[in-house]
Amino acid sequence: MNCQNFSLVPFGPSSTNLTICGDLALHAGVMEVVFKLEGDLSAIRIAPPAMAGERRDLLWQTTCLEVFLAHRGAGPYWEFNLSPAGHWNVYRLESYRQGLAPEPAYAQLPFRVQRHLQQLSLSLRCGLPPALALPATADLEAAITAVIQHSDGSLSYWALHHPAAEADFHHRDGFCLQLGRA
Repeated sequence: MNCQNFSLVPFGPSSTNLTICGDLALHAGVMEVVFKLEGDLSAIRIAPPAMAGERRDLLWQTTCLEVFLAHRGAGPYWEFNLSPAGHWNVYRLESYRQGLAPEPAYAQLPFRVQRHLQQLSLSLRCGLPPALALPATADLEAAITAVIQHSDGSLSYWALHHPAAEADFHHRDGFCLQLGRA
């Protein structure tokens, strides 16, 4: 199993006492990701749990946790959006911000969200999209990101690395977790 720990940093200064960290693992075509948000959660907007999570667009307009995956050096990439409410989406893009389309390999994407006073954790275990699962010898690269909506409605953007002058989760220099195949 290939497992990487991560810790996100905000784009620009942040007045929120928040830490976002976790783990990303790949093994035999399966991805496991765990996000942990710790700190003053009352300072951010977290949607209440939905009765049933469903596929939705525009999740990044509020608090949303994200994983971007691609074969190293290839154009196409995938974007996983996870709302603490239980809603989700997985998109395939042909190249930088081009050809955004829902990934048809997913009809559902169940994940677990647990919330305590000062901590929220979100964990997902799912098969990789078929195009990412092959070839078995290819290395993958990942970007882990988060959009956080503050109690005043403003948004902050968190990532492993912010390679551009503006927050841009699609910038391939931000895909800085290297995940070789085991």
